[in-house]
Amino acid sequence: MALCNILTGQPTNFINSPNREAARLPEYVHSGGNDHSDGLTKRPIYKTILPIKKVQKMRSLRVVLMAASMLSVVSLHAQTADEIINKHIEALGGKEKLASIKTVYTEYEMEIPGMGAAPGKTWLVNGKAYKNEVELAGQKIIQCFTDKSAWGLNPMMGQATPTEMPAEQAKVGMGQLDPGGPLFNYAAKGTTVDLVGKEALNGKDAFKLKLKTKEGVESLIWIDPTTYYILQSSVKVSGGGMDVETNLTFSDYKKTDYGNVIPSKTEINMQGVALNLTNKKTEINKEIDMKLFEMPKQ
Repeated sequence: MALCNILTGQPTNFINSPNREAARLPEYVHSGGNDHSDGLTKRPIYKTILPIKKVQKMRSLRVVLMAASMLSVVSLHAQTADEIINKHIEALGGKEKLASIKTVYTEYEMEIPGMGAAPGKTWLVNGKAYKNEVELAGQKIIQCFTDKSAWGLNPMMGQATPTEMPAEQAKVGMGQLDPGGPLFNYAAKGTTVDLVGKEALNGKDAFKLKLKTKEGVESLIWIDPTTYYILQSSVKVSGGGMDVETNLTFSDYKKTDYGNVIPSKTEINMQGVALNLTNKKTEINKEIDMKLFEMPKQ
């Protein structure tokens, strides 16, 4: 019966020996004489090898250890996305801090190619509503999302009166109702997250996560492996018979007076146009009237 010696890695022939403590094999050496036609003397040199039962036990143990290590690798892979997300949440101020945010009010400035700067404002009520309003050439462009509906106003695009948004666009906007971001309490919100791996982004490796909300909206997020801040996000929205990809790049993270951390600069890339937003003011837990989110009646 031929097996492999687990110590040397070489084939070993085991002999059924009455001595079960160890089996010994004779090895012959060349005598250099002519007393035997095969050139071998009868001076056996015995080599003691490990007991059969002991070898079998060691072999079994090695298999168990290998299986255990494989299971641990699978377990680590399953936990990696959550570990990254947990560090991301801590980097933003921690779970308790983010959970205590009820409302967010911001003022910003948007740089538009060929048109200069435009002032803007946002209002957010945790889990209930979000509104973005920017003033351009004396006219207001509005996007408003609630947990029940979404509407918009854009005179620059011929939309002179408030209009309900298409379902696909509304689904994407509802992802903005959490001040903690898309990864905060993601499982409770019905979102699934998969770690795609690492990918080079702007000259450095970043963790790449794939998200899918309960509404079916898929997006990608890249996280800095050092700071654990979100560097970039990407989502495709169907509308007007085409898929429009929107990429958001975040930078210059700063701590607010409340203690949470937010990006003070955001670059929006959509259909080859880049818009640069700079945050000018942030107020946490300021009282906000819910009537602000109601679509004006015609």
